[in-house]
Amino acid sequence: MRSCGILMHITSLPSPYGIGTFGDEAERFVDWLKSAGQSYWQVLPVGPTGYGDSPYQSFSTYAGNPLLIDLDALVRAGLLSQEKCRAADYGADPTYVDFDKVNNTKMALLREAYKSFEEDTGYVAFERNEAEWLDDYSLFMALKTENNLVSWTQWSDDLRFRKPEALEEARERLKDEAGFWKFIQYTFYSQWERLKSYANKNGIQIIGDIPIYVASDSSDVWANTSLFEMDERLNPRRVAGVPPDYFSETGQLWGNPLYDWEAMKKGKYSWWISRIRKAAKLYDVVRVDHFRAFDTYWAVPYGDPTAINGKWEQGPGMDLWNEVRNQLGEVNIIAEDLGDIFDSVKELLKASGFPGMRVLQFGFNPESNDNDHLPHRYPPNCVAYTGTHDNSTVMGWYKAADVKSRAMCRRYLKPMLFEKINKAFIRELYKSSVGLAIVPMQDVIGLDDRARMNIPSTLGGNWKWRALKKQINPDYAEMMKDFAGTYYR
Repeated sequence: MRSCGILMHITSLPSPYGIGTFGDEAERFVDWLKSAGQSYWQVLPVGPTGYGDSPYQSFSTYAGNPLLIDLDALVRAGLLSQEKCRAADYGADPTYVDFDKVNNTKMALLREAYKSFEEDTGYVAFERNEAEWLDDYSLFMALKTENNLVSWTQWSDDLRFRKPEALEEARERLKDEAGFWKFIQYTFYSQWERLKSYANKNGIQIIGDIPIYVASDSSDVWANTSLFEMDERLNPRRVAGVPPDYFSETGQLWGNPLYDWEAMKKGKYSWWISRIRKAAKLYDVVRVDHFRAFDTYWAVPYGDPTAINGKWEQGPGMDLWNEVRNQLGEVNIIAEDLGDIFDSVKELLKASGFPGMRVLQFGFNPESNDNDHLPHRYPPNCVAYTGTHDNSTVMGWYKAADVKSRAMCRRYLKPMLFEKINKAFIRELYKSSVGLAIVPMQDVIGLDDRARMNIPSTLGGNWKWRALKKQINPDYAEMMKDFAGTYYR
């Protein structure tokens, strides 16, 4: 079935609170998607972000980001005053997220809401049902708060090595602080379920995103060190990244600890099964980031300044995904298979049956080479994008592209007279044989690279873009609905 959707992270929605949330504007965006003839809303990972504000470096693979919580809902519940919420400082510019201000202001308000919160049956049920990860996460965050947010690898040895008596003492000592973090998760999940239900009732399915790796400074690693490549002091032996490519001459050094796949296999991949089960409940479709690493992954010696000296290692391949099917049945998954793709990665993708990805922007190059990212090469079982969160916007790419790439682009797309190149990109994507076409909201609006979400291998200035309320308007909805109708999506 041919369909289409929009890539728009929740943080990028308009709101009076400095960052997009699960509030009224999220429901209005669902209404906009419906009016635009769309069937999917793709978001980036929704976990709590740490250093660098990246949604791909989270304190937990299960927990939700406190900054996405809708304050108005807490006002309606009687936990906060509207005046205090509106008077707080979230940053002055509505076109980007000032993460420092938003984090400081919002966390203070959430702590105030917690003081007024009384446990109800919903909370008690949530605490019981999510105990598998919630107990460790809430204690982890309480200990981080107590230790001035330093990494758990800098805590006392008793806590670092999770000595039972030390953990028990900490649970008792930090009971109220851990309760605050549980309250945040209960609030997050309650609001998320309401938004997802609203989207589904309006014919919109949500595509979520799970990073293949987890952050070193996370409750996932702290509570499961035996499943990662760690030395006797619980430092990583090797870390994740990718070799030099079109994004970076020195590769990308992500720094995430690598999985001990042999240990994972002995446990029938239970850690991964739990993770995918949770993601499949949270989203309608799960995009698995960096899927190629299940075939072969780039392992970099811990402490190296770049990813150049890494080496390829063998991943679990279909052994993992067969176990997923055995235990969970069929899960709707999109495999992000971009980057340095070997034949073995293509074979793994084919064996899995998951749709891969194509990015139209990658199709145009100075050599005018035919490649898999041009629509005439798209297989039906894939998801195609004008660009992703890691790319320039279409308008930004076109402005910066060399003369030969622009010429190839115009020759291939044949834009109409006075037509902006972003519209020509969208038309070509919708015309293609691909089953699902996804367009970032920045490319719908036609914004330049000031609206770019992320530049890989850089720290600072990323993940900040926000749309203005006037940019999510009926004119763009009508344009997208026309494209969808014309090309039977």
